[in-house]
Amino acid sequence: MAEPAAATQVLLVEDDPHIVDLVRSNLVVRGYAVDVSPTGEDVGEWLVASPPDVVLLDLMLPAVDGFELCREIRERSPVGIIVVSARGREGDKVRALNLGADDYMTKPFGIEELLARITATLRRVRPVPVADPRAVIEAGDVVIDLDARRVTKGDVRVHLTPTELSLLQELALHPRVLLPHARLLRRVWGPGYETQTEYLRVYVRRLRAKLETDDGPPLIVTEPRLGYRFEPP
Repeated sequence: MAEPAAATQVLLVEDDPHIVDLVRSNLVVRGYAVDVSPTGEDVGEWLVASPPDVVLLDLMLPAVDGFELCREIRERSPVGIIVVSARGREGDKVRALNLGADDYMTKPFGIEELLARITATLRRVRPVPVADPRAVIEAGDVVIDLDARRVTKGDVRVHLTPTELSLLQELALHPRVLLPHARLLRRVWGPGYETQTEYLRVYVRRLRAKLETDDGPPLIVTEPRLGYRFEPP
């Protein structure tokens, strides 16, 4: 696995000293810079003083509610958020994704898996420019500028997270084509995510809420048990 640039900043929000030592030592030796927030109370300060590229967020913190903290981070920053929690229920995962998490992994975990998930998240936070003649895609009143990574709806800027934008880009580049779940998951989240269909359900729902109107035709069509299709008007 290629090492990241030295400037890559990770904020670890975790109160277990053993996990802190394990994660920090393995990330630092690979060139990451790691800040630690044991309680989560100072995360807002870290977002300003030393803006991270990725936040590793435990949900069961001593001083704050991890779900609420996830929501607050997402409202303030497009940073990649990976929840790392002992809470393994699907309901917890879906709730965290709905609040803006990009990924979710359960404890105990392997360092190689964590590194792979960080790499996948960074790929979405720091995307490679799209070399495609369709630099601007229009779908009704929705305009997707791939080069500028900017989306507008009726001339109003729509703020999308890097993961939301990556999913929308993959759909929009293949209009009226059925894209299977596994392909979308592999292209947006990366290899190894092909079975995580709940990720797609949550993020498609988020895109629909931001781009579609109640009285208009759907922009993203669900093909039950198969995948999704982008349908520009």
